[in-house]
Amino acid sequence: MGGRENDYSDMIHRNHHISKTHPQMQVSVRAAQFAPFQALTGYGDAIREVSRLTDRRVELDEYEKERINQKLLRLKGRIREHPAIAVTYFVPDQKKDGGVYVRVTGRVQGMKEYEHILVMEDGTRITIEEILEIDMGDA
Repeated sequence: MGGRENDYSDMIHRNHHISKTHPQMQVSVRAAQFAPFQALTGYGDAIREVSRLTDRRVELDEYEKERINQKLLRLKGRIREHPAIAVTYFVPDQKKDGGVYVRVTGRVQGMKEYEHILVMEDGTRITIEEILEIDMGDA
């Protein structure tokens, strides 16, 4: 390469140039230009979504459906008392197959029979067809 021992020998002892017109860049800003970037925006989110686990909905047999129906009828007869209950029900996932089972405890506000909804005093709305279990205590 031109017979020189060191290609940078003509520059190595020069003073570092400092611009008189442009302010010197802060070290943190300068470092940011070399920081890694996410070339595939959203790819990490997509991977997390696919790997997120959901539960399968349990299909109740006729006996279990009848047992829950009997509890709902008893509950309907006591609805004015706003009885305290615990309900386990299925919440379908909005993005993929499956969902999650949730257990809520509280007092019943009412039933919306035409909508098939059980309403708790805290505002929780439970679709009756998604109920897996109702614990009414001593009732």
